[in-house]
Amino acid sequence: MTSSTSADKPLQGKRIVVTGGTGSLGKLLVTRLLSGEIGDPEAITVFSRDEAKQHQMRLDYLQQASATDEVIFQNFERKVNFWIGDIRDFDSVSSVLRDADVVFNAAALKQVPTCEYFPYEAVKTNIGGAENIVKAIEQHGLGVETVVGVSTDKACKPVNVMGMTKALQERVFIQANMRTPDTRFICVRYGNVLASRGSVIPLFHDQIRAGGPVTITTADMTRFLLSLDQAIDTLFAAVWSAKPGETFVPNAPSALVTDIAAGLIGDRKIDTNFIGIRPGEKLHEAMVSDEEAPRTRLEGDWYAIRPMLPEMSDWATEKPALSGEFSSEDRVLTAEQTRQLLVDHRLMLEDVNVGDGELIR
Repeated sequence: MTSSTSADKPLQGKRIVVTGGTGSLGKLLVTRLLSGEIGDPEAITVFSRDEAKQHQMRLDYLQQASATDEVIFQNFERKVNFWIGDIRDFDSVSSVLRDADVVFNAAALKQVPTCEYFPYEAVKTNIGGAENIVKAIEQHGLGVETVVGVSTDKACKPVNVMGMTKALQERVFIQANMRTPDTRFICVRYGNVLASRGSVIPLFHDQIRAGGPVTITTADMTRFLLSLDQAIDTLFAAVWSAKPGETFVPNAPSALVTDIAAGLIGDRKIDTNFIGIRPGEKLHEAMVSDEEAPRTRLEGDWYAIRPMLPEMSDWATEKPALSGEFSSEDRVLTAEQTRQLLVDHRLMLEDVNVGDGELIR
């Protein structure tokens, strides 16, 4: 993405709130926002309920290795400030959004098994949290210009609670354009983030270090693959170009999980074991369903899914960008291409130190 004119700086001088801002996505999003690539914000507020993660993130921002609690002093005078609160609490959300121009909603319960065992907790965070944002803007007449909801490929034809709640979060935000027409509500949906916390690549690294075996669910499983920076690119593309109610999806490659494992193992004498698909998993993920395909348009390297509601759509007169489902089964990289992708993103075992963080460096 390139930009050179003031029109390409939509976040210039904006006051931004990042909910769930201490997570992997939130931290890199703040870093990218500070780069000024789509405008130099006036302020960035990191909103989350974890004071320990906020403390560490504040130290990183202040470039301090360690400090006691006095670093919180002058918090609200800094460009990046930190706000303790819970996306589930309406009053807390109303307070943090009071002066916001742009909101990135990255707060979520996202571990598939956790959501299965505690489904209503996922409802309260992933759906109730979105509703709190909309309701705060609606009831208090807040001047928020844009809200970006962060979703997942698991929201497309969902089979697990995490995907179901994320799918409903998308619908809450899409319909919100009718409730508060002065605010643009848009979403992004993307696949597996390479080396993110809880994903398969860190697991494979640990298993290889331990001498194996590397455990693989099934030989046919495919997954979309993109870096955390590409996930942020999708957020920024949506801020630039998404119309109210649209969901942006990256045109990302996919790979066989067996090829990912083989690429990481290389020439090492490591056994692999097939353990079967886990509860709540799909053999292949989809980012655009058959039902959504007629409502897609192409926007650079992204597909934009137009809203279903007829009051919000002008898509019927345009030729769709997709003729059918966009599945991880469709455009699978070769084994060599998968290995090269791992090399390009410095995800080979020799590039990753034990204890490296949750994201691609």
